[in-house]
Amino acid sequence: MKKFTYIFFAIFIASCMPNNKNTNEINIYSQRHYNVDEIQYKNFEKLTGIKVNVTKANADELIQRMKNEGDNSPADLFITVDVGKLWQGGDMGLFQKFDDNSVFENIDSQLLDNNGYWVPVTYRSRVIVYSNERVKKEELSTYEDLSNEKWKGRLLVRSSSNAYNQALMSSLVENLGSENTSKWSEGVVANFARDPKGSDRDQVKAIAAGQGDIAIVNSYYIGLLLSSQKEEEIKAGKAVSVFFPNQGENQRGAHINISGLALTKNAPNRDNAIQLIKYLTSTQAQETYVKNSFEYSVNPDVKPDEIVQAWGEFKKDPVDLNSLGTNRNEAIRIFDKTGWK
Repeated sequence: MKKFTYIFFAIFIASCMPNNKNTNEINIYSQRHYNVDEIQYKNFEKLTGIKVNVTKANADELIQRMKNEGDNSPADLFITVDVGKLWQGGDMGLFQKFDDNSVFENIDSQLLDNNGYWVPVTYRSRVIVYSNERVKKEELSTYEDLSNEKWKGRLLVRSSSNAYNQALMSSLVENLGSENTSKWSEGVVANFARDPKGSDRDQVKAIAAGQGDIAIVNSYYIGLLLSSQKEEEIKAGKAVSVFFPNQGENQRGAHINISGLALTKNAPNRDNAIQLIKYLTSTQAQETYVKNSFEYSVNPDVKPDEIVQAWGEFKKDPVDLNSLGTNRNEAIRIFDKTGWK
């Protein structure tokens, strides 16, 4: 009788435990490579005692790895810097929907996934930066205007293989249609100051060096340059100003993209993963993001860093962010067709 009672009690206790194979860890597959992420995970570990294990690679490699691992994947969360990759993973059936609405409590509703497969943790705008010496703010207006002949030989941007550019092109396909976007891309290519190469930082440095006058970059890179310990980077950051395109009364607003995460289909440490998501969108963690990475917070209660605030507020393109994934193949086709290297 005692043996039966013990077995019954053990089964009861087990049924009350969280549905985790290992209740003291989380396994993350992450494309992000920023120091602020390490700070976030260490803070979370101190608060909860839950160990955060991170595997880093590019998004496509991680998606393929999860596909190959199938139901045996150790990954609990997938984190990437491009919503297009989040859409792709969801479309492949690699993620599960969030059934706990409290996960979304601290997040601007405009930034949420309409399909319920991913959660944003930060966002940024793909802006135009311009030479303080050779360009007047009044000369700038929209993304569409970048194809204007007045910018011939003056425009700098990284390659078409870059996910940030693919997301921007995808947003243009959604807003303008494929035909108009193709014409736009032809004009932009004709205006290149040089063949696309390097990082967003490199485009800003090239403006400072007089190799071009305007560039398309992610907003947070200017914050990183201005806060750098390297004199060359600070000088480059001070040589340009930030411009948010498409801000007119009847215009759609500036393109944005997110860093976000998704809960894997068979997350072995699901409860811990949900706990981390809630932490990363909390006021405390969001303040850590904006102060260290100069990204924008998804939490409406958290203001940008002072460097970012100096650029002013801006209107965001309200397009469904999943379109940055659904239009990706068409965007790549347009890049190839128009000769954007």
